Amino acid sequence: MIRLLQLELQKLLLNRTSKVLIFISFILPLCVIVLSAIKINFFGFFTLELGELGIFNFPMVWHITTYFSALFKFFFAIVVVSMIGNEYSNKTLKQNLIDGLSKKEFILSKFYAIAFFSLISTLIIFCISLILGLVYSSYNEINIIIREIEFLPAYFIKLVGFFSFCLFLGVLAKRSAFALAFLFVDFIFEWILFGLISWKSDMALAIKVQNFFPLTSMSNLIKQPFQRVAMTKFPNKNDLDYDYAVHFDSMLIVALWVVVFVYLSYYLLKKRDL
Repeated sequence: MIRLLQLELQKLLLNRTSKVLIFISFILPLCVIVLSAIKINFFGFFTLELGELGIFNFPMVWHITTYFSALFKFFFAIVVVSMIGNEYSNKTLKQNLIDGLSKKEFILSKFYAIAFFSLISTLIIFCISLILGLVYSSYNEINIIIREIEFLPAYFIKLVGFFSFCLFLGVLAKRSAFALAFLFVDFIFEWILFGLISWKSDMALAIKVQNFFPLTSMSNLIKQPFQRVAMTKFPNKNDLDYDYAVHFDSMLIVALWVVVFVYLSYYLLKKRDL
């Protein structure tokens, strides 16, 4: 595993574009810290400081940071599809196979790189969340600090799932631009399929089926926190009830998609005439 990971990291770090995109994907989550320090002046009447609104309190901070940081995953998605596109355009895939690298090892090297960078990103978010929580939170009890820390493994699985999907699309399309286009097509297709099921059957069944779609299942791992913030400000409003928790079945669905995408990537490469 280490050998394959080192091989892939060497390829990525020798590519200037990949280095820039990786750097951006790691730096952008730090914007959450900048966001916490922003002060908004409303025409001189009062000043609103986002960090003082309570959104960075423990345990909510784990939810806030993982949700917004996940929005920046598209930068590394470009790196993932480029990993495959460059292999075809530069003929390095064929050369690697000639040098003794099997097709299985080739796919695994890509997956190991995906898991490695997802882990690094998760550790960065852990540090950011901990710092914000310790600075702004009014709670310092360890049991409150670690409550809802399951958002971190959910964030990791979400990244691995999304990038594994990009890996599969990269192998399928061979070109980076086409792979990203297929990603958008899948997003549209999932909503069309959801609409057809709800039209032919009922909304409850459509929602249950939709939860198994690739992009939707990844989105379900960390749901939007805006309604949760509203719940903390208006606790007596029953119509604001919202299930924002991380569920094991949602993590399992995405984990299964990871296995499917990695296997399909290998299957396509194995059957394809290079």
